[in-house]
Amino acid sequence: MDFIRQTYGLEAIRIAPAKRGFFGETWRLDTLQASYFLKLDYSATHQESYGHSFPVMAHLSNHGIDCISRIVSTTQGELCVRFDGAVLGVFDWIDGENIENDDTKPTEYQMLARVYAVPTEGIDIPNENFSAEVADVFFGQWERLKHDPANELMSMFEQNREKITHRAERLRLFAHRCRGDTTGFVITHGDAGGNVIVDGDRYSIVDWDYAMLAPPERDAWVMCCREGWAQEVFHNALKERGIDYPLRPERLAFYAYHFFFYYLTEFLNAFFATGSAPGLKEYLVEPGWVEGCFEGADRITI
Repeated sequence: MDFIRQTYGLEAIRIAPAKRGFFGETWRLDTLQASYFLKLDYSATHQESYGHSFPVMAHLSNHGIDCISRIVSTTQGELCVRFDGAVLGVFDWIDGENIENDDTKPTEYQMLARVYAVPTEGIDIPNENFSAEVADVFFGQWERLKHDPANELMSMFEQNREKITHRAERLRLFAHRCRGDTTGFVITHGDAGGNVIVDGDRYSIVDWDYAMLAPPERDAWVMCCREGWAQEVFHNALKERGIDYPLRPERLAFYAYHFFFYYLTEFLNAFFATGSAPGLKEYLVEPGWVEGCFEGADRITI
């Protein structure tokens, strides 16, 4: 609280943990005038992407995008700072609950279409290169597990080897098919559906840590790989913003397989850091939302 007062000029009357987000520490800070959201990222593997998200969010705000978290700058005009080894960001507090279901999708897609219409000149942001490297990272992690054969994760992966190998092969095929084509690239979120905050009629998309210049399929694949109605709703949202871009099957497939391995690597990063990987069994073994995506992705041909 002393640091926030000295650095941001905010006189806090209370601070309490906020149960939002997967990485880092999150806090709600109240002053007499307003409430704020604080996020501190201590992870060496995520700090760079978190730091890069601030100028992207500022760029979106400067172009009238009001459905995202507004950054609170320091008294010196800095978008983020270092505190106790972490990257610290302060944002306006957004009331509401994190909700994702079929009913939230039309508004989510409308918000994304507004973002896609924002010009991309003048921002430093990673570009999609359609790499299959994330699968190699996962297999390297799997190899690391072999030093502890009794580990239950090792058994789980072995039992699902055929599924994992099949999806790695599909990822490499679609990565090769998509690579080199940058048409239709826009500012994408990467996990918009999981970061929609709903407060009555007000919707917001938070956590822009992995913003990237990429095609809209990076945000659309979760539903649009498996649901025809979702593709229609997504296309209608784009058309309302004057964006003439039909979703491309090969890109939807690429992102389905890419994110399959991306989430596996994140589970294992958590395991190596803490000794546990809650949710991994449900993700890899048990039928759920993700399996429906692959039923659709597996039907897509090169």
